[in-house]
Amino acid sequence: MPQVKKVPERQCLGCREKKPKRDLIRVVRSPEGTITLDFKGKEPGRGAYICPEEACFLKARKSRALERALECEIPDAVYADLSMRLVEHKPE
Repeated sequence: MPQVKKVPERQCLGCREKKPKRDLIRVVRSPEGTITLDFKGKEPGRGAYICPEEACFLKARKSRALERALECEIPDAVYADLSMRLVEHKPE
C-alpha cells in the first residue's frame, strides 16, 4: 500500500480557516525585527499566515492578529507596504 504524503496546513489569521500551506502567504518577523512577506515560505524568522485576499489581510489587521502572532508592534507604514505587495502578488 503506497504512503500518502500529508499536506502541511496552516490557519489564516484573517478568516481563521485551515488551508494548505502553499496556498497562503507567510508574513515574517526576521531575527533583526523587520516585517516582510515571504512568498516562498523559506525566510528565517517567526511566521504567520494569511490568505492572498485583501479581506483576510484587513480583518487580521483590524483584530491585531498579526501583532499577536509575530509578538511585536507593527507600524502603519509596514501595514501599507504589506498591503501594496499583497495586491501586487494577487494571482489572477
